[in-house]
Amino acid sequence: METFQRLESEVRGYCRNWPVVFDKAVGSHVYDETGKPYLDFFAGAGSLNYGHNNPRLKTKLVEYLTDDRIVHSLDAYSVGKRDFLKTFEEIVLKPRGLDYKVQFPGPAGNNAVEAALKLARKYTGRETIINFTNGFHGMTLGALAVTGNSMKRGGAGVPLDHVATMPFDNYLDGQTPDFLWLRTLLEDSGSGLDKPAAVIVEAIQGEGGINVASASWLRGLSEVCREYDMLMIVDDIQMGCGRTGDFFSFEEAGITPDIVTLSKSISGYGLPMALTLFKRELDVWEPGEHNGTFRGFNPAMVTGTEALRQFWTDDTFASATKAKGDMVAARLGEMAAEFPEVGAHVRGRGLARGLAFEDTGIAKRLAAESFDRGLLLETSGPEDEVAKLLPPLTATEEELTAGLDIMADAARAAVKVAQPA
Repeated sequence: METFQRLESEVRGYCRNWPVVFDKAVGSHVYDETGKPYLDFFAGAGSLNYGHNNPRLKTKLVEYLTDDRIVHSLDAYSVGKRDFLKTFEEIVLKPRGLDYKVQFPGPAGNNAVEAALKLARKYTGRETIINFTNGFHGMTLGALAVTGNSMKRGGAGVPLDHVATMPFDNYLDGQTPDFLWLRTLLEDSGSGLDKPAAVIVEAIQGEGGINVASASWLRGLSEVCREYDMLMIVDDIQMGCGRTGDFFSFEEAGITPDIVTLSKSISGYGLPMALTLFKRELDVWEPGEHNGTFRGFNPAMVTGTEALRQFWTDDTFASATKAKGDMVAARLGEMAAEFPEVGAHVRGRGLARGLAFEDTGIAKRLAAESFDRGLLLETSGPEDEVAKLLPPLTATEEELTAGLDIMADAARAAVKVAQPA
C-alpha cells in the first residue's frame, strides 16, 4: 500500500474500505493480486451492469483496437458513433416512442448533468433549478448545486446558487400532500422563488439512500412541470441502462421527461461515456457552445452498441432483471425481519436494493463484515445508514444467493456489535 499512501491524494475513498490491491475481474467476481476472489455487489457504482469483461463486448473492443480504428474523435463523425446512434435509436428510442436528440457532453455523468442544466437555462431564459432532498447529481459546481449531501456541497468552496430544494417522495412521511409546498411557492408572488427553468430528479436516489419515487409521484411531478411550464430532467445515470429492470428508470411511471442524463453503464464495459438526451425542440445549442475533449471516445461507443444488441433487442433481459430483483427483495425482507430492534427495513426496485437501519453505524459495519467474508458492497444515505446492493444485472441466481448468504452473516455480526448481549 506504500505507493498509494505516498503518492495518491487523501481524497481517495473506496480503497479505505477495501484495503487490497485488485488485479483481475470476470463476470460478478473481482480478484486481488494474491488471487483471492470477491463477489461484486458494487459493480463500479452501477457502471458494470453487464459484469466485468463481458466476453462479447471484449471481443468487439479488441477487434476494434487491433484494427487501428479511430479512438479519439472529439465530435467529428466516425463509424463507431454512427453505429451507436443508429442502434440506440432502433433499440432504445423508437420502441419507447422517444424522439430525443442525443448529445455527447463528455466522458462522465457530471458532464451530462452540466449540459442538461445549461440547456434548460438557455432554452427557458431562467436560472432557478428545482432539486430534491437527498438527491445526488455529481461533483462539478453545477451538478453539486443540485445535490443535497452537505459534506459534498461543502467541498465546493463557493456559494452554490440558483437552486431551490423541495421534498422528495415520502420525505415528510406522507404527512403533507405531494407538491403542496412547491405549488404554494409557485403560486405566491411573494414566496421569493423565481420561476424555475427545470426540475432535476432521480426516480430512485442511489447515493441518497435507495429512496424510491413512486410512479404516481413521478407522474404528479411531470404534471406540475407541464402546469407551470418547467422542464423535467430525469437523472438516470446510476439507475438507467436496466438497473430497475426497464432500460430507463422512469418507464414504470409512463412519463416522458424533457431531458434525460445517462452515463455509467451506457458503454456496457465500464469505459467512460455519457449522454444528454432531450426533446427535439429543445436543441437550441450553438455549434461548440458546450464541448469537451473526450466526448468522442469511440471504444465506449463500440462496446455500448454491442451491449444494446446483446441485451435489449427484446424484453428477456428486462424480465430476468425484475425477477432477480424480486428474489433479492424477498431475501432482504427475511434479513430485516431478524432485526426489528434496530429498525431494519428494505428499500429499492429492480436490482437497486438496500437494507437500511435506524442505527446509522450498522450499515458501515455490515459492509466491513461483508468485505472480510469476500463480498463487495457500499453504503449510501446521508448518514451511511443503508447497505446498498448494485450487483451486475448478469449475476446468476446462484451468485446472488451466495452474496446474500454472506450479507446475512455480516448483518448478524454487525447487529451483534450494536446490540451486545
